[in-house]
Amino acid sequence: MIARHWRGWTEAKNANAYEALLKEKVLPSLKNIEGYRGGYVFRSDGPLEAEFVVVNLFDSLEAVKRFAGPDYTVPVFEPEARTLLSKVEPIAIHYEVRASTV
Repeated sequence: MIARHWRGWTEAKNANAYEALLKEKVLPSLKNIEGYRGGYVFRSDGPLEAEFVVVNLFDSLEAVKRFAGPDYTVPVFEPEARTLLSKVEPIAIHYEVRASTV
């Protein structure tokens, strides 16, 4: 299993809208990708901005490529996300999942 990890930040005023976009549009659409196994959204609110950490689980790097394309280290954004995010990590990191208690 592969865990795809990515971080982005919003201004505090955009945090709820970005979280709603993730929950209502982005994550549900990923369920249609063969090899997608679920994901997590973590949020940390600061006084001026909110940090989001998104971890999605895939069966393999081939499944990741079905989602992200051949250059799979490039983050994938919905057009609405680009207007809400103030700062993004330029790459997505991939980890081989070696153990889980879930």
